[in-house]
Amino acid sequence: MSDRKPEATKVASQGPSVSLPYAVTPRLRRNKRFAFACAMLASMTSILLGYDIGVMSGAAIFIKDDLHVSDTQIEILLGILNLYSLVGSLAAGRTSDWIGRRYTIVFAAVIFFIGAIMMGLAPNYAFLMVGRFVAGVGVGYALMIAPVYTAEVAPASSRGFLTSFPEVFINSGILLGYVSNFAFARLPQHLNWRLMLGVGAIPSVFLGVGVLAMPESPRWLVMQGQIGAAKEVLAKTSETPEEAEERLLDIKNVAGIPADCNDDVVAVQKQSHGEGVWKELFLRPTPSVRRVLLSAIGIHFFQQASGIDSVVLYSPRVFKKAGIENNNKLLGTTVAVGFTKTLFILVATFMLDRVGRRPLLLSSTGGMIVSLASLGFGLTVIDHHPHGQLPWAIGLSIASILAYVAFFSIGLGPITWVYSSEIFPLRLRAQGASVGVVVNRVTSGVITMTFISLYKAITIGGSFFLYAGVAAVAWVFFFTYLKETRGKTLEEMENLFGKKTEEKKDGEVQMTGGGSNGKD
Repeated sequence: MSDRKPEATKVASQGPSVSLPYAVTPRLRRNKRFAFACAMLASMTSILLGYDIGVMSGAAIFIKDDLHVSDTQIEILLGILNLYSLVGSLAAGRTSDWIGRRYTIVFAAVIFFIGAIMMGLAPNYAFLMVGRFVAGVGVGYALMIAPVYTAEVAPASSRGFLTSFPEVFINSGILLGYVSNFAFARLPQHLNWRLMLGVGAIPSVFLGVGVLAMPESPRWLVMQGQIGAAKEVLAKTSETPEEAEERLLDIKNVAGIPADCNDDVVAVQKQSHGEGVWKELFLRPTPSVRRVLLSAIGIHFFQQASGIDSVVLYSPRVFKKAGIENNNKLLGTTVAVGFTKTLFILVATFMLDRVGRRPLLLSSTGGMIVSLASLGFGLTVIDHHPHGQLPWAIGLSIASILAYVAFFSIGLGPITWVYSSEIFPLRLRAQGASVGVVVNRVTSGVITMTFISLYKAITIGGSFFLYAGVAAVAWVFFFTYLKETRGKTLEEMENLFGKKTEEKKDGEVQMTGGGSNGKD
């Protein structure tokens, strides 16, 4: 009996065992809230791209009349941002490995702020294009760094949810751009489009200041040898202390730091500024790295090649082709597109970690194929009846556009950024993600800068039939090639894409070689 008294006293002092979950739960919630806040702040960089896409769709109507430019110049103006952003995307990987993920986000906000002000003050088309270049560089930085930072901060259990935030903010930015078009459209023509573009500088100010409150990526800190600082960030963003320790061990293993090294600062081999990465990605990739790279390039290519930016950027023109003539009605209808796109991306964020990447991606792409084919059919019918109002065909076209952006937002839109930011190994992640962004922006630039010429050549209905065909090829690629990554840690991705198989084969070769030597 006496042996039990100390134990009983100890248990009594701790209180009832029922209280233990209540003691732990608030801490878990605090950690989730902190990771949520970090992901949200980082992802706000994507609002810059979204706003620019949305606002340009309406501003182009007034720029064309005010500056007396041609359709070709408008086509170039709308699409050239994607090519300009290549500068930022290519530089962002190296920059983020050099100065860190957090300060790269601040840098992106500053560049976009300057570009937005220049566009708002542009006295002519040439100056407008210079401002567009500066803003494009900022967009390139933002597109690459937001999903990378979020993926590196988020715990595996909620990585899909948190890493989808950049797409949420792209859609929010598009909606804000549409609302800005609608709000300023009634002002004098020489003033309205300048205000539409200049207002885009405001989000970048809040972003640049807010990001300073974020911690640095724990994976970047480990790559710099700052183990103590990485431990603090992981403790704040992991759901349990055990998970924080496990994540740290995984990152140390990838970074080549001994697992039993517990110093706050350690010396690391200086390879974290991008040296050798391009060679490993393109010149001598292992089979697993090659598969990861092709997966990232493929999903980024098909996201844009299926025509999303043509629908978003040229929606007023498409609606005009569908039979809506009044400018205010055109801009009002585009607000409905932005609202639908934003609503369904919010639905997707809650499904990514529950349903998985592949099921959402395949169902999303399937819906896009049907929607694009319906839109092509509706617009073709309208084209063949230029003088007769066909309410059913107009209704079909509008409904198809709304369905298309809804299907895109529930799968292919967010999963592209989630997937490409989580599948690359740590040593290749920054540059690998930047390759995906480059493919994304080049494809978008080609699509948006050729859309007017394309529909003049093969009709507007034919252009959407073409996009439907591309989406069908995309579905086959996704079904046959992409792996499911739900619930996997970032450090497990190489094994998922084949590294374990490679190591097993290498081991078998070595064993065979060893046996023969023994016999000799």
